[in-house]
Amino acid sequence: MKRLGVLTSGGDAPGTNACIRAVVRAALSSGYEVVGIRRGYAGLMDGEFEVLDGRFVGGIAHHGGTILKTARTERFKTEEGQKQALDNLEKHRIDVLVVLGGDGSLTGALRLHEAGFPVMGAPATIDNDVAFTDMAMGVDTAMNTALRAIDKIKDTASSHRRAFLVETMGRDSGYLALMVGMASAAEAIVIPEVPSTCEGILTSIKQAHQKGKAHFIAVIAEGADPDCRTLDEYLRERQDELGFGVRVSILGYIQRGGAPTAFDRLLGTRLGAAAVSQLAKGETGKMVGLIGSKIVATDLAEVVSTKRQVDLDLYNLAQMLETYPTT
Repeated sequence: MKRLGVLTSGGDAPGTNACIRAVVRAALSSGYEVVGIRRGYAGLMDGEFEVLDGRFVGGIAHHGGTILKTARTERFKTEEGQKQALDNLEKHRIDVLVVLGGDGSLTGALRLHEAGFPVMGAPATIDNDVAFTDMAMGVDTAMNTALRAIDKIKDTASSHRRAFLVETMGRDSGYLALMVGMASAAEAIVIPEVPSTCEGILTSIKQAHQKGKAHFIAVIAEGADPDCRTLDEYLRERQDELGFGVRVSILGYIQRGGAPTAFDRLLGTRLGAAAVSQLAKGETGKMVGLIGSKIVATDLAEVVSTKRQVDLDLYNLAQMLETYPTT
């Protein structure tokens, strides 16, 4: 009987457990024995392997996080680390591997493929910065989590007539900040892909106060320039000009946790089953992703070499709808 391995790597993303469940049950239905690898590539190098059955994944689809645990490791980027991983795959008689994760994890999957090992990737990252998929697992849940938080922040901001700088995750991608900013009708959105200025945001806040706004919400991606800390320091030095009190709310890791939305559970399920189906057909070195309403497999080499761009038409729409442009 062939053995299929599955691991989750990098930052956790809601919907991953639904994907693991689908991988395990689809693989069992296809005649594979399934082996879970704990703690991602770290566990792959350290030999943390465990045979999984259908009961192992019962009742996990509605949970956030990953039942297989995850980790980040620089060791796998070395030739020695990759050799150790390949040796363990051979030692545990793994024939094919499914990797769930973001761009770094998928790059790792490509390295295994280049070394001759059959592998299939599936995108899981709340940043939604993986190319050749409209959505990655976790994005929809993270957007809804951040949106609920901003709605609550807006209540208290209006009560005290304050300006809030709300930081979302997104070191290199402004997707989450852009979408949540639009959905929450924020007064300003600051993302890495589009230059903004402290002066522009100061002017926007002053204009909002002069027009009688009860609050000012700026949604700022963590990798934006200026970032949340820089903006906070700049605005506090000019507090007397603003009219609003300034507060900062860093949403942080709550964006990664919590029960996945129906969308993420369904996406994870579809991606997991598709990954197994591709491997069963003899395909390898690809990532399954959602394009339109279809699950499509794309070569990993193309995925990891392509930088996903934020839709600037959406950003321009957000700018038009904002009363107070920040550029």
